Amino acid sequence: MASSPPIIFVTSIFLISTLAFAQEVKPHNDTSPYEKAPFACDVDANPEFAKFTFCDQKKPIDERVADLVTRMTLKEKIGYIKSSSKEVERLGIPYYRWWSEALHGVSTTGNGSEFNSARNISGATSFPMPINMAASFNVSLFYAIARAVANEARAMYNVGQAGLTFWSPNINIFRDPRWGRGMETPGEDTLLTSVFGVAYIKGLQQPDDNNPEKLKVAGCCKHLTAYDLDGWKGYSRFTFNSVVSKQDLEETFNPPFKSCVMEGQGASIMCSYNKINGTPACADPDLLKGLVRGQWKLNGYIVSDCNAVQFLYNRHDYAKTRIEAVAMSVNAGLDLDCDHESYVGKFAHSAVNAGLLKVPEIDRAVTNNMKTLMRLGFFDGNPRKGIYGKLGPKDVCTPATEELARETARQGIVLLKNIRETLPLNPTNIKSMAVIGPNGNATRAMIGNYEGIPCSYISPLQGLSASVKTTFVRGCNVTCEEPILDEAKKAAAAADATVLVVGGSTDIEDEFVDREEISLPGEQEKLISEVSKVSKGPVILVVFSGGSMDVGFANTDNNIKGILWAGYPGQHGGVAIADVIFGRYNPSGRLPVTWYPREYTQYSMARMHMRPNKTSGFPGRTYKFYTGPTVYPFGHGLSYTTFDHQIVSAPKVVKLNSGKKGNPKSVDASGRACKKSTFEIRVRVKNTGKMAGGRPILLYSTPPPVHNPPQKMLVAFDKVFLKPQEQAVVKFRVNMCKDMSVVDEQGNRKVAVGNYKLQVAKLNHTLEVRR
Repeated sequence: MASSPPIIFVTSIFLISTLAFAQEVKPHNDTSPYEKAPFACDVDANPEFAKFTFCDQKKPIDERVADLVTRMTLKEKIGYIKSSSKEVERLGIPYYRWWSEALHGVSTTGNGSEFNSARNISGATSFPMPINMAASFNVSLFYAIARAVANEARAMYNVGQAGLTFWSPNINIFRDPRWGRGMETPGEDTLLTSVFGVAYIKGLQQPDDNNPEKLKVAGCCKHLTAYDLDGWKGYSRFTFNSVVSKQDLEETFNPPFKSCVMEGQGASIMCSYNKINGTPACADPDLLKGLVRGQWKLNGYIVSDCNAVQFLYNRHDYAKTRIEAVAMSVNAGLDLDCDHESYVGKFAHSAVNAGLLKVPEIDRAVTNNMKTLMRLGFFDGNPRKGIYGKLGPKDVCTPATEELARETARQGIVLLKNIRETLPLNPTNIKSMAVIGPNGNATRAMIGNYEGIPCSYISPLQGLSASVKTTFVRGCNVTCEEPILDEAKKAAAAADATVLVVGGSTDIEDEFVDREEISLPGEQEKLISEVSKVSKGPVILVVFSGGSMDVGFANTDNNIKGILWAGYPGQHGGVAIADVIFGRYNPSGRLPVTWYPREYTQYSMARMHMRPNKTSGFPGRTYKFYTGPTVYPFGHGLSYTTFDHQIVSAPKVVKLNSGKKGNPKSVDASGRACKKSTFEIRVRVKNTGKMAGGRPILLYSTPPPVHNPPQKMLVAFDKVFLKPQEQAVVKFRVNMCKDMSVVDEQGNRKVAVGNYKLQVAKLNHTLEVRR
């Protein structure tokens, strides 16, 4: 993929007053563990630590870890393979909480991080949700956000308010629009999700160039694998059996995790609750030891989703006893048990005594865990004396990180509809505006789930009212059982323009909360239609959601001039929405998911197959396989300017050095054919309009009809920012085996022989692949 453009920041030309914290801080019941004990190997606090090899920073990490593990008793080792790890006082190892989250900023979820206004840091930058980040199609932005989050995380660690291990990002494929956690992901496309995961992991971890073993914080890619159902019509993620073909596993579900480990060098993988073809993920040695540790060569630890080990016994009925559940998971390759009841802590010793679990397996697990902490500097003494020691409260919620949050929200907004170029609105021509809808003055709803305490909030109402006199009518709450129409219609009839801010919140889509419908919640559609009939001026619809919403009725309503998808745009989403509506920012986002019509919900969410089935009438999933009508397709997104695309150069033929044996229709993508299968495509992009703007350039391939392939697949993408009449050439280096291979029915990657259709915008190019 071509290198990413620099992040372009657009600063609002008006001042916005910030909102004081509207959330209550969630304090932990006990004192911070980081205040109770000295830092590991703090020789200034205790010179005795200097005698330990594991405290000698000049020694190789593997030697230090081996020394540490040999000094620990079995009881002490077991205490450090559970997520609330017990202190080892005689060795000066403090208590440690592994579970922190950093999905889109340091989070209150988990017990490893805490905000406390009575101490040092009471909030952190709350960026837009990953689904918004992905809509920017800007890799440099993904990386910059993760770097900013890592800085704030380290600052919090230095003052005793966070750990160093963060269980983010979520790189599951957003397979079905009803999934409540889809907002946490980069969307439905395997390439986009993989690229996002690698960039985010690298931004969090930031290995030292001089010593790549050193990490700033440790990321974790989750949830492995085929996990994208929480609670739908009697199905539960805790017991769900994902029946998945080898083809779909290799083609759709596993690639982001493989990229996370092999390209991103992620320090951790989390195994999921569900079964995969009958075997729980956290008890599957072929998955954990064979694939993750063996083939992908994970340099780090494997952690269970929280309580997944005990669920082997009391939910899946896979283990006959609690002791067997612990033995199964550790023997399968699990290193760390996230468990509120600490199954490993309670039953691992009994598993050893029963002969079900060998001590070397525990040694392996604690070694992987301690090595990760060693790479993070946990055993280097006082962190304030380390390479990140200067980070502190002054480095959290800085003007730069808050502007980065606003810019991310701007780049993630997608313009879905714009009749007769009604948008952008000119604030000098509009003297009054009606802001209507359940999310019109949203604060908490803007930041989605796995949230922290934001630095501040700027709601849509605040953002819009900074430029135009506004009247706000909520109309109804998000679930919208009974909209109050009279007041809303009166406001719209009197205003020069109406902005309806509707859609979802964590009330209708969240962890544990899958949707059964993908239309707007409750009577929101009625509220919108009734208001649009009487509005004096143009009506603009702004939709909050993680998954797709069927707004087809609004797309065909001529009274609704523009539609924006805002996702869950973070703490300052109101600024971004106002900047787009008033033309201070030219929207450049594209949908990272297909928007299906509401009839799609007739098909079972529990069906894991990706491809359509003519016999049952199932139309398939995601843009790669879905054959039905769409409200908006994957990659859709309008701009206030126009762009011209031209393929400058692309090969017509690519010859694979594969010999003459084997299947004449495809060749092995891992063989010698891959050594000389890279080529370059150049695309010239020109801004032919009158407004500067960004443009994601998406390169698709339609492969030959071999092995029942996708009907279309994203091969590469990049983003350019161009002034009016400016042009640029985007270069894509494409490897046939890595980027354009398909997966056969046995789960093997193949390069199909024949004609491929390459597509950029409306341009098509035929590429012939020969043996």
